[in-house]
Amino acid sequence: MTRSPKIAAVAPWAAAALVLVLAAASLFIGVVDISLHDVLTDPEARAVFAVSRVPRTVALLLAGASMAVAGLIMQHLARNRFVSPTTAGTIDAAALGLLTATLLFAGASVMGKIMIAMLFALAGSLLFIVLIQRIQFKDLILVPLVGLLLGGVFRAIAEFFAYRNNLTQTLDVWLNGDFSGVIQGRYETLYFAGVVTIAAYVFANWFTVAGMGRDFATNVGVNYRVVLGTGLTIAALATATVVVTVGAIPFLGLIVPNIVTLMLGDNMRRVLPTTALAGAALVIACDMLGRVIIFPYEIAVGTIVGVVGSAVFLVLVLKRNRYAQA
Repeated sequence: MTRSPKIAAVAPWAAAALVLVLAAASLFIGVVDISLHDVLTDPEARAVFAVSRVPRTVALLLAGASMAVAGLIMQHLARNRFVSPTTAGTIDAAALGLLTATLLFAGASVMGKIMIAMLFALAGSLLFIVLIQRIQFKDLILVPLVGLLLGGVFRAIAEFFAYRNNLTQTLDVWLNGDFSGVIQGRYETLYFAGVVTIAAYVFANWFTVAGMGRDFATNVGVNYRVVLGTGLTIAALATATVVVTVGAIPFLGLIVPNIVTLMLGDNMRRVLPTTALAGAALVIACDMLGRVIIFPYEIAVGTIVGVVGSAVFLVLVLKRNRYAQA
């Protein structure tokens, strides 16, 4: 499926302009009132700007872009519009991995915990793919339902061990993205997610071919299993990095790829930059809303995105049913 070449050419630039505007606005929203003049003339304001505002905005950009791209990859590989790190159990598996790292390897570095969470996320995603491949009749809604059930199992296991070790509140923090604690020195691992997002662009054509099915990929000389493993690894690594650094952002990888592909089509190399930019824009917008809605307090961005994402998910499901009846 393709869309107007004119729209495809304009969309990345429009998304980039929106991201720039939102990022600039995000830099000047907070409990401490800072203006551009203050940044240029006041050393204290400049320190707050450099230590808190800039890192938070960069973290929002990286987390939003990487989670949106992870969702796009999973939708292509699973060949289902409703598959994402949220609806495939990937986020819950990553949280279980982070809990395991905390309990068994308390002295591990942040990157070590990311690697352990990534392994759990990858294992959970592979289990999801194996399960849906065994389903004879793959209904559009049944596939993500299997993922949600699988994610529920992972979360139940995590909650059991978290309760036994007095880590229930910590687990809740991991499962709800919050950027209020992001400062200089506590977000840099998200650059790793940015690198992974760039790597996804390198393999984009392969993912597009794999999204057409195992037989088609094999006929054109693409090793389907290698591409599948590569794609799931990229998605798992991006998810694990975000969960460990700032917490999970639910439904982001579901709604953004759906909206972008509806406008631009299914060619992954064409839609990936716009998807990344749109994901970043959505997270920044939701974070800004969370900062002002009950100012001077904050609502976690994971809560705002979860409300918006669940509503869009419901609309997509109802729209799918309407088309099925037509």
